[in-house]
Amino acid sequence: MSFRLFASAALLALSAGAASADYKLTILHTNDFHSRFEPISKYDSGCSAGDNEAGKCFGGSARLSSAISAAKAAGNTYVLLDAGDQFQGSLFYSYYHGKLAAELMNRFGYDAMAVGNHEFDNGPEVLASFLELVKFPVLMANADLSGEPALKGGPVQKSVVIERGGEKLGIIGLTPQDNPELSSPGPNIIFTDPVDAVQAEVDRLTAEGVNKIIVLSHSGYGVDQRIAAETKGVDVIVGGHSHTLLSNTSDKASGPYPTMVNGVAIVQAYAYGKFLGELNVTFDDAGNLITAEGEPLVMDASVTEDPAVSARVKEAAAPLEEIRNKVIASAAATIDGSRDSCRIGECAMGNLVADAMLDRVADQGVSIAITNGGGLRASIDAGDVTMGEVLTVLPFQNTLSTFEVTGQTIIDALESGVSQAEEGGGRFPQVSGLAFTWDPTKPPMGGRITEVLVASEDGYVPIDPEASYLAVTNNYVRNGGDGYKMFSGDDKNAYDFGPDLADVTAEYLAANSPYQPYTDERISRK
Repeated sequence: MSFRLFASAALLALSAGAASADYKLTILHTNDFHSRFEPISKYDSGCSAGDNEAGKCFGGSARLSSAISAAKAAGNTYVLLDAGDQFQGSLFYSYYHGKLAAELMNRFGYDAMAVGNHEFDNGPEVLASFLELVKFPVLMANADLSGEPALKGGPVQKSVVIERGGEKLGIIGLTPQDNPELSSPGPNIIFTDPVDAVQAEVDRLTAEGVNKIIVLSHSGYGVDQRIAAETKGVDVIVGGHSHTLLSNTSDKASGPYPTMVNGVAIVQAYAYGKFLGELNVTFDDAGNLITAEGEPLVMDASVTEDPAVSARVKEAAAPLEEIRNKVIASAAATIDGSRDSCRIGECAMGNLVADAMLDRVADQGVSIAITNGGGLRASIDAGDVTMGEVLTVLPFQNTLSTFEVTGQTIIDALESGVSQAEEGGGRFPQVSGLAFTWDPTKPPMGGRITEVLVASEDGYVPIDPEASYLAVTNNYVRNGGDGYKMFSGDDKNAYDFGPDLADVTAEYLAANSPYQPYTDERISRK
């Protein structure tokens, strides 16, 4: 063979090898951060400086910063994604709304974010202000914004194409379809089915030659599995909303990391910055996903805090110190407000908050309290209880709402309340002044509530479906939030402008200090 022929053959071989080279990508991801800029305890509540120094704390922006920087320094091609709910959950949000989140996300170099339901907690206008500050695309494919002045024609996109390592990546965003029940998006935004929205964007992106598709989904683990099963062309779903830990090593995991459905890799990394998800994927030259492996990285004391970010968070916390450091009571034991407890059954925090609500308005003839388990956002450790801890548990600035309904409406509300228990739905009812039994073997909305009793001078007696009862809840639930539409309307003799729920709970704790957490089987399973 001549030198020229040999050189030509070698060049062809190299070209063929380059054409079929695999593309490797590291997907770094977070979800449901909920303004936890400072370290948190194992109960997802505040963690003192002393405990942090002793290595007992998790998360916080300073640890995330270090972990993200270390992952980037590994030299792999990467993207950094967030699956929504940066807003709400601590005094930082109450004070700064989305400004601090935007600042730190820009600093960390996020590539894209999905819109979570809590991004609407203070209406579309606050979300619009956040969008003006961020330097990365914010995505939501399943929403028609054309009728909302604050977001119409704005920076929210259905999807985006970014180039990384010489390849194009299509990233599609999703928000919960039931946002009007979960948050406060207002009447002008139309939310649509996520499967249809995803498929439409996949088809458009693939027509443009994009063959690697990531869905950034604030929809929950169950919905993500449905999306994977019912769409074509999706490679990876980075999820949020259900606060699901997927892992191959933790006994607390809800499934493997990644969970594979219909060839789609689904990942989620719990919540509150306790983990940084790290999924390593490989695509062949045709854009087919051929490997997907990884594990959420726990943000424990082994992760050194970024000193610059730690200093910035301390600076941002300064205006909050006087409020949250005020000791208002003590707790004789940990008050369990964990998601795993309060969205599936009776929990100590649910009893505390419901009892506090009912105690405040009992002199008005109110005899029943119902609140949504999803409104309880943390536990409280034993010992001194600060106002900051109470505000972390109850960050939404909800007010007490009193109203009048029939016993049948209460039964209907409880039936709806337990309808999403298996999914960890936030509507699960925590109650006071009544007791109920439910049967999880029956289908949702199919007669799960088997008994409802109301407190009386003679003890608990069966509720009368025809009788009228005065009840108390928070204004969010009273106006139909979390599936409680049966409580809404102008025909309920309602007053929605009572005291702040956090203040009511703090005063009840103070009056009963040291508070002894308890459960008493007011909620039971058949």
